Amino acid sequence: MILFCGDPHGQFEHIIAAVQEYRPAAVILLGDLQPQRPLEIELAPILAMTELWFIHGNHDTDSEADHDHLFGSDLADRNLHGRVVEIAGLRVAGLGGVFRGKVWTPPAPARFDTPQQYLAQCGKGNLWRGGLPLKHRSTIFPVDYEDLKKQRADILVTHEAPSAHPHGFAAIDELARRLGVRTTFHGHHHEQLDYSTERARLGFDAVGVGLRGIADMTGQVVRARELDTVPEPPC
Repeated sequence: MILFCGDPHGQFEHIIAAVQEYRPAAVILLGDLQPQRPLEIELAPILAMTELWFIHGNHDTDSEADHDHLFGSDLADRNLHGRVVEIAGLRVAGLGGVFRGKVWTPPAPARFDTPQQYLAQCGKGNLWRGGLPLKHRSTIFPVDYEDLKKQRADILVTHEAPSAHPHGFAAIDELARRLGVRTTFHGHHHEQLDYSTERARLGFDAVGVGLRGIADMTGQVVRARELDTVPEPPC
């Protein structure tokens, strides 16, 4: 059993409680973690109980603390972004982050294919710690997307949504088809929408997991999403 967790935004008690109740083989967090402490400290009560994996979201680079508590944590190597990992007997592909117009918003052509191309033109004053600006540490670059398309997987987890969502992207559909996945899971929009009528068009099952919601591998709701007054806007 794998549990898929919608954007935690700094709260992890519900994830700890779900792991203690359901004892899943693995948990995958779908971005916007924003841990207030290093991630291994936030999730310490369940580290010995399950495999923990994640993809990053756009808000994971809102501040240096957001970045460092995730990417500098002892669990940083559990980021699925840009790779395929066998988890609980299934091949899971991950694409973290979001599309941003200064780099690439499909279907428009990309302005920069690689981080190196962006760095060559962004100006030294915009660098952060000698590399990409902090915000763009969560930007999807075409090179990561194209490299992932060459692989095969059973499940795709993304922060951005497929085209079944009103603010989703056909590029996510194409990635899922090229990977050959049966199911995709996404966060970002804080909603739980029924995509079942889109199955024939998409060619795969799509599951949106809402704000601090949790779904199982079949898309069934394990924990209902929390309502927020300001839904996550598209980037």
